[in-house]
Amino acid sequence: MTATRPQTYDAVARALHWLTVLGFIGILSTITVWTIYDGEEWVKSLFGVHKSIGFITLLVIAVRIVWALLNASKRPAADSFAAKAGHLALYVLMLAVPVIGMIRQYGGGRGPLKVFGVEVMQGSPEKIEWMSNLGNMAHGKLGWLLFALVAGHIVMVVVHRIQGHDVLYRMIGRRS
Repeated sequence: MTATRPQTYDAVARALHWLTVLGFIGILSTITVWTIYDGEEWVKSLFGVHKSIGFITLLVIAVRIVWALLNASKRPAADSFAAKAGHLALYVLMLAVPVIGMIRQYGGGRGPLKVFGVEVMQGSPEKIEWMSNLGNMAHGKLGWLLFALVAGHIVMVVVHRIQGHDVLYRMIGRRS
């Protein structure tokens, strides 16, 4: 007898997903304000908020990945190769973007990484050129790529719903 896979994600997976969404909203909000008010002195205060939300979101994502791996057989099956590839790309970028940001923070000579005022990582006392360059080159660009994939993820949820194959219920725990 073979076990059938569930149709919805478990409560922990759903909570971690929606916490990630909240983190992304916070991160994107800081970026939006930076863009709109570029050059304003007060905008600099958002760097700490951005880093704090990014670090906490990274922790949520790390727990999310561990939970997904431990419960792989209890998760709904992916609908297609494209869905598997899209989710893999999302997870790779969800790890890479903040880790590259942390590399830049460490090597940028900017001091320690603080999460809402609490030091969580020392910074190098001197600038480490390759770390700073990697962060400057990749953190923002990969971040925008991540948000483009997130937008595509949302679009595909809508497309599936229009096609009569509602997948949103998997992440809300009930049929919508």
